[in-house]
Amino acid sequence: MSPRPVPAPRSVRRAVRIALGATVAVVTAATATACSTSSPKPANTGNTAAGGGSGKTIQVVAGENFWGSIASQLGGSHVKVTSIITNPATDPHDYEPTAADARTVAGAQYAIVNGIGYDAWVDKLLASNPGSGRIELKIGDLVGIKPGGNPHRWYSPADVHKVIGKITADYKKIDPADAAYFDQQKATFETKTLAGYNKLIADIKAKYAGTPIGASESIVTPLSEGLGLKMLTPETFLDAMSEGSDPTAKDKAAIDDQIKNKQIKVYVYNSQNSTPDVQAQVKEAKAQGIPVATVTETLTPAGATFQQWQTSQLQGVEQALAKATGK
Repeated sequence: MSPRPVPAPRSVRRAVRIALGATVAVVTAATATACSTSSPKPANTGNTAAGGGSGKTIQVVAGENFWGSIASQLGGSHVKVTSIITNPATDPHDYEPTAADARTVAGAQYAIVNGIGYDAWVDKLLASNPGSGRIELKIGDLVGIKPGGNPHRWYSPADVHKVIGKITADYKKIDPADAAYFDQQKATFETKTLAGYNKLIADIKAKYAGTPIGASESIVTPLSEGLGLKMLTPETFLDAMSEGSDPTAKDKAAIDDQIKNKQIKVYVYNSQNSTPDVQAQVKEAKAQGIPVATVTETLTPAGATFQQWQTSQLQGVEQALAKATGK
């Protein structure tokens, strides 16, 4: 996975910059009503579980492609999913929606929003482009994380499975005639498609639970919790790096000490947000013989599926843990 160019300073990541004046103006009454319609679609002759199916296609919009990938695979031939954030070089926190994004939202029957302050611009788009009967899924509300909490829920295996169940339930609500098809898609996705992902998580937790690690930002925290690893990096440092603010000298000194004294066995960093502080920690970890693993905030490469992306990263973490512990 190749790191993206470091974005502009993100000291205002939480105060997301929105420029919707022109965006809202271009959304016409015709596009605003499009959300109540379905695109015509040939009958799905392979859908024996659904008795031939309804022939409907649910129009879905996802703020980010990691949720969009899951939604697309769960919906199969009965959904059309458009993800707004698809470019690995785009910072989801600071994204400024376009007129095309507004039209997509206006025509959606189902919207998936991460929430927890991560993609407030999607909330603005939805509010500015109300749709009759549109169902909206806010991940933060689903998993019980309030604004100010860790928004990176796609790195929590338990939360990912909650989202899978909710998306399937919502699809069945929107298109009850194809309920059997959606149940079948969910079963296949969880037991076969995610088999490698699930196995890696279980294997790492069984073999390396309790292993102390360090990280560059809070994106790693839900993953470390899901894997049963022990995060030693101060939470205040992790949050500061995720929000684009300057970490304290005290936190940096604490991490330097953890690396110097090898209190952490592995260091995990977000290669899409490799600041000078993070680069210095990576360099020092390598100098001390501490294995380093990388993760990214969004799908990398852009065309990867959720499971391809996550499995690749989990393999990297597993290899680093094996090297560090000799297990």
